[in-house]
Amino acid sequence: MIQSIDYFAVAPPLVLALAAGLVLLLDAFLPRRPYVRPMLGVVTLAGVLTALGFVVVQASRSGAALRTFCVPESLATAPRVVPALSPGVRPETERLTGTIAVAASGPETGAVPSCSFVVDDFTLVFAGLALAAGIVVVLLSMALLTSGEIPVGEWHFLLLCTLTGAVALPASRDLVMLVVALELVSLPVFALTGLRRHDGRASEAAVKLFLVSVVSTAVTLFGISLLYGATGTVHLDRLAQVLRERAAVPAVPGPGQAAGDALPQVTGTTEAYVSALHLSYDSPPPDLSSVLAVAVVLVLAGFAFKVAAVPFHAWAGDVYQGAPVPVAALLSVISKAAGFAGLILILVTALGSEASTWGPLVALVAALTMTVGNLLALRQRHAVRLLAWSSVAQSGYILAPLAVRDDEATGASIAYLVFYAAMNLGAFAVVMLVSRRAARNGLDDYRGLAFRDPAAGAALAFFLLCLAGLPPGLAGLFAKIVVFRELVGGGVAWLAVVMAVNTVIGLYYYVAWAARIFTPAPSGASQGVVSDMPDISAPGVVAAPENPVGLGEETGGGRRGWLPVVVAIGLTAVVALVFSVAPQVVLDLLPGVADIGR
Repeated sequence: MIQSIDYFAVAPPLVLALAAGLVLLLDAFLPRRPYVRPMLGVVTLAGVLTALGFVVVQASRSGAALRTFCVPESLATAPRVVPALSPGVRPETERLTGTIAVAASGPETGAVPSCSFVVDDFTLVFAGLALAAGIVVVLLSMALLTSGEIPVGEWHFLLLCTLTGAVALPASRDLVMLVVALELVSLPVFALTGLRRHDGRASEAAVKLFLVSVVSTAVTLFGISLLYGATGTVHLDRLAQVLRERAAVPAVPGPGQAAGDALPQVTGTTEAYVSALHLSYDSPPPDLSSVLAVAVVLVLAGFAFKVAAVPFHAWAGDVYQGAPVPVAALLSVISKAAGFAGLILILVTALGSEASTWGPLVALVAALTMTVGNLLALRQRHAVRLLAWSSVAQSGYILAPLAVRDDEATGASIAYLVFYAAMNLGAFAVVMLVSRRAARNGLDDYRGLAFRDPAAGAALAFFLLCLAGLPPGLAGLFAKIVVFRELVGGGVAWLAVVMAVNTVIGLYYYVAWAARIFTPAPSGASQGVVSDMPDISAPGVVAAPENPVGLGEETGGGRRGWLPVVVAIGLTAVVALVFSVAPQVVLDLLPGVADIGR
């Protein structure tokens, strides 16, 4: 039997995977010439743009969602939970005491077959977000790699692998593919973090990120194994069906009981029972409610590691600071978006019937995450560490609407993530511009930036005001209003109060940083550290001859080395400005993602 594959559906991740292979081959066989490094960056950027083009084409078509890697029609027997008919007809499978039997619904039911890869509106939103952010990260990488400290081929190969996983993950509709895509996002990132081989801080960050990734994967796999054991299926739609029908089907009367009598608990019975795998056991049936509760907690904990939610957040500050700035930007947006895509698919699509279990947990984790993240950000004097803990707090804001447990609230989480991505990527781009001349990258190095480089200073101030939700950066304000509305309307007003308090806390450190940009630096202080940074507002200005970090040594000049960063700042500034002026561009996506995974 040969399974058909819809290559148009898998085109975006397939293009990225082919581009990754091409980059590796070119790096292996091309001569070591100065033009090779920028050429590999151009090939990577072309691959990402091509994949984004396929996403746009998929989004423009009308009709049903694209599905591939589906269960063949001859095997499309979705498990269903049904009550046993009578005690005595088939005692090996139906003589149950207050438990349930799992039968199968074959192709004659007319149900849509379960598929492992589905391209719907939810998939397209997250794939477009990952690829758009990937363009910015590639541009930042092209500037970073001009120094010659990092192997270019390996860098772009690993970056494309991460983007492949980030695009494939929101389309994953079974547990196995979900975990594989999640690891494809995570594993290359710690290698990217440690590619600066002679940097001790980068090596430390890579080891910490590796350990966190391994632990989170183990916890997630444990939870997923319990879900599979309790339901007998890996497909998310089948898993949801089993859990919904399990909750809806009444218990079956045991021997000597009338149909309307109260039924005993099944715990402790020695009667045989049937599992979702259609296997008979002579041991007592498990307490599925307890198993599912443990599975939900483990899966939530595993994904909490990925999105740096409290109490699994401790790695964020050191890893962001030790990693190259493009990797920190990748972690804050692309990796975070992939983690939230997987979390939404698991909770909303597969475990929607268990919302009474995970809803309060998500609300508590969201409240703790935004509070701890903001309090830690208050104490930071390093730009990247401040953005790291700010990113933790933003994860709490994104998590909060999920506690409402309906599709509109989930759409609010996705909208906030899209707003946040543009603002945060822009801030990291300007930070990278400054960090190339101010090695410490402390907040005091940004004093007077608006006077030395008006365009960079204005851009960074705009991004910080967006994150704070203050005019003219209204994108952050609109994002927070959407979340507030869902929290209040969803009956979790206490979480809206917590978010309001944290928003005020966040205002302090965002505004304090922005104020430094417009505060003249004392004479002889940090001003001299960054005074030779090229002014992006003056196209004719070229960097000073001295080049302490080796920028542009192999590209023919400092200005050419800065150009990708300038382009990245411009792109993110335009997007953030559009979001501030016309937030409906993002909010119009909400109806399309309301029926997530269905």
